[in-house]
Amino acid sequence: MADAQTLIEALAPVLAVLKTVDVTQPGAAQALNEQLPLQGARLQRVRGLVREGVSAGWLCDRENGGVKFSRLHKAKDGGFSIDVVHMSGPGAGHLHPQGEIDLCFTVSGNPTFDGRPEGWTVFAPQSWHVPTVQGGVMDILYFLPGGAITFGPKPS
Repeated sequence: MADAQTLIEALAPVLAVLKTVDVTQPGAAQALNEQLPLQGARLQRVRGLVREGVSAGWLCDRENGGVKFSRLHKAKDGGFSIDVVHMSGPGAGHLHPQGEIDLCFTVSGNPTFDGRPEGWTVFAPQSWHVPTVQGGVMDILYFLPGGAITFGPKPS
């Protein structure tokens, strides 16, 4: 049976790769899709653990505006915080002070996350968006450098 610690352990090698990602580079998401492919054993294990956790209710146990979410891991020593969301539709607008790396898994339908198919998405530092899933449902892991995120309207 999966639990938070099992998922964190499964993500350890993923986090090691993420530490090498330059979120300012436009090709960062494509490089991650090549280094850590969705169909690879590592991410298939993560996908299964996330799905099991959401279904069992120990992941994404809170809800706001129809988006279910939870914090899996707090940022430590300049690392990443890890949030998990289960969503269809829009979430809350937010700014990425240090960037954001997302790992998106299809749950049902043919969803896109901000217009992109399942897989890796990278947002540069100081970027802002309203995260939106269209065409289905996704489980998404948000990796936030230093845990930095600011919810609110788009800065002027």
